[in-house]
Amino acid sequence: MATIEPYDTKGGRRYRVRYRTPDRRQTTKRGFRTKRDAERFARTVEVSKDRGEYINPADARATVGGLAPAWLEGKRGLKPSSFQPLEAAWRNYVEPRWAGVTVSDIRPTEVQLWVSELSAEKSATTVLRVYGVLAGILDGAVRDRRLVSNPARAIDTLPRKTRKAHVYLSHEQVHAVADASKYPALVLVLAYCGLRWGEAVALRVRDVDIDKRRLMVHENAVEVAGKVHVGTTKGHKARAVPFPRFLGEELAGQLEGKGPGDLVFPGPDGRHLRTARVHADNYSWFASALDAAGVPRVTPHDLRHTAASFAVSAGANVKAVQRMLGHASAAMTLDVYADLFDKDLDAVADALDGAAVRAGVVKMWSDDDGRA
Repeated sequence: MATIEPYDTKGGRRYRVRYRTPDRRQTTKRGFRTKRDAERFARTVEVSKDRGEYINPADARATVGGLAPAWLEGKRGLKPSSFQPLEAAWRNYVEPRWAGVTVSDIRPTEVQLWVSELSAEKSATTVLRVYGVLAGILDGAVRDRRLVSNPARAIDTLPRKTRKAHVYLSHEQVHAVADASKYPALVLVLAYCGLRWGEAVALRVRDVDIDKRRLMVHENAVEVAGKVHVGTTKGHKARAVPFPRFLGEELAGQLEGKGPGDLVFPGPDGRHLRTARVHADNYSWFASALDAAGVPRVTPHDLRHTAASFAVSAGANVKAVQRMLGHASAAMTLDVYADLFDKDLDAVADALDGAAVRAGVVKMWSDDDGRA
């Protein structure tokens, strides 16, 4: 049990509370102006110990800035393309606002106000990432028994991401872009195999099987802060991706004279080809090819969406599309490309009509939806 003792100071009588922490260490809290305040604190300590919610006051005085380095260090195992945005979110948004704040002083209303202010100026993606950094640091404070609960997890409103409508090119547009491009085979691989940009530019000669018409995708080259990092694919799983017969000729020409370890699509310096970013003022080789072909400005990633549309229109089921694209699950593929599978619903209804007619339980309908 806690004990309360008076002591005298130049400012008058004060009270101290002596108590033991859950690990049996003797601890003292001083400075209470009244005995009632000291008794209230003592009761709070005993109740928190009984509930398993005791927090050492010294631990609760840690600041967000003091805890952030360890949290960031714990994220260094992520791929550079994932770690760098977190580090930038801390440096540009979280640190200026919260670095000097004691974790026990943070209130949900303060976090909500901060999130709302950011949401008025930044995209939902940015706000959610920035909020996630603060919430993650405070999650660590809860695990380390510096907080009973995370105030950032108690807010009511977070922005929602709005998915941009997919852009799908036609076969004619894809081939027009390829014909106008410095890298026609790369354009065709992106548009007919659905590889991510980093997966395509990381392909090596040994990853291409012309006879079996397969690309073995197991690496991803991502440009972060001007430097290319090569690692595993986004899902950390290798996959075999089929390619159409006509693309075999293009790829065979691309492989000619190269060794097994050479890149299939090297840049001018022989290293990994850099990201072909496309903006209104960006005249990369890809943007130039789009302009020459008379195709609206799209991104290389839009060719991945195009590949999905080609596969679905050719009759591929969702599981096959999932495997081609390297999605974690068929549910994810359906979520991302729900618009492509709308016609499947019509096919289901038509099939049910046909089955019912063959069973003789309904009459045939005419083309104008009147009764035959």
